[in-house]
Amino acid sequence: MSKLYLVPTPIGNLEDITLRAIRILKNEVDLILAEDTRKTGMLLKHYGIDKPMAPFHQHNEHQQLERIVKRIETGERMALVTDAGTPAISDPGFLLVRACIEKQIEIECLPGATAFVPALVNSGLPADRFVFEGFLPHKKGRQTKIQALVNQSCTIILYESPHRLLKTLQQLADAMGNERRASVSRELTKLFEETKRGTLPELIAYFSAKEIKGEIVIVIEGI
Repeated sequence: MSKLYLVPTPIGNLEDITLRAIRILKNEVDLILAEDTRKTGMLLKHYGIDKPMAPFHQHNEHQQLERIVKRIETGERMALVTDAGTPAISDPGFLLVRACIEKQIEIECLPGATAFVPALVNSGLPADRFVFEGFLPHKKGRQTKIQALVNQSCTIILYESPHRLLKTLQQLADAMGNERRASVSRELTKLFEETKRGTLPELIAYFSAKEIKGEIVIVIEGI
């Protein structure tokens, strides 16, 4: 029976994959749609999974969408994975899910790794209510978005790249003030995992004095 599986993959530590995910990738699907077939190939090799792959990423998803949906409609079972984490969370996936829903194709989303949950829980900031904003706009609309977050009452979660971290922290401090508390988590689940907590100026001072590597999650307290 045709079906689309959304399968989370480890964000760093290869042990962070479920037994169910391994079973589905190994036994239940005809094709694995991968954001980067080279990276997914290393994961599959690690777990002894021998399945055909096809690239599906932000640069080709519009062109490939109709063809993939038609293949699933004819009876193929496919899994969508990204380089790390859960599909559609700041990664490709939304368009394919929406198209499958429109065609009444069965979709099964597995629980699993995603970066913002451990970063939020480990931040020490309230986790009962939060807003996940993903990546801020690089240029157009960036300041507008930051200003919209200033009076947000619940905890705020952002993704950021290493080379923009200091710029983002400074812009947040300029908009939100020097007393606003936050945390920065990087290299989650990896050997050099780090979470630093403090006010925005304290975080700026800390990360200004070191080389910044790894994908980053910023968690900021609400008002």
